[in-house]
Amino acid sequence: MAPTLFDKEPKPGDLIEISRGAYKHWAVYIGGNEVVHLLPPTHPGGELGSFGELLTLLDSGKAQVRRQKIWEVVGSSEFEVNNLLDNEYSPREPLAIVRDACRMVGRELPYCIATQNCEHFVTELRYGKPESRQVQTAAVIGGVAVAGVAAAILGAALFSSFNKDENKRRRNYR
Repeated sequence: MAPTLFDKEPKPGDLIEISRGAYKHWAVYIGGNEVVHLLPPTHPGGELGSFGELLTLLDSGKAQVRRQKIWEVVGSSEFEVNNLLDNEYSPREPLAIVRDACRMVGRELPYCIATQNCEHFVTELRYGKPESRQVQTAAVIGGVAVAGVAAAILGAALFSSFNKDENKRRRNYR
């Protein structure tokens, strides 16, 4: 038997989370050390680094469903079995997940980092609901950053207004 790459042995239908630095790539395990995943068309130069891969994802608009050996997808990245929504939703039957994933292989699908990314793809296969926690987290972080900037602008505007009023009062007392 071939050595395993996993700390926790995956079962067909499990989700595999692959760390790519700035983002996570997701695949569904179908057995036999193979996964099905959604990714943009291959870069003409061959293998992409994590930054180049991210830029391709942001720019593509379309992605292809592929079936590959897990080590071809993972490369030297860290990865783990992560059925992240099992506590919220009941997973579909493993055979149905694998069957539907395999039927998708070779298809070109629309790709949008916010609404149709690789995490949406695998969570829809496993749970019947497309969700992306990394998009939700990015939205919260982005919202907090926007709120912080808005508060700073509001504070600066109020301070400026207060200074103008204070300067007017000082001129009137002279």
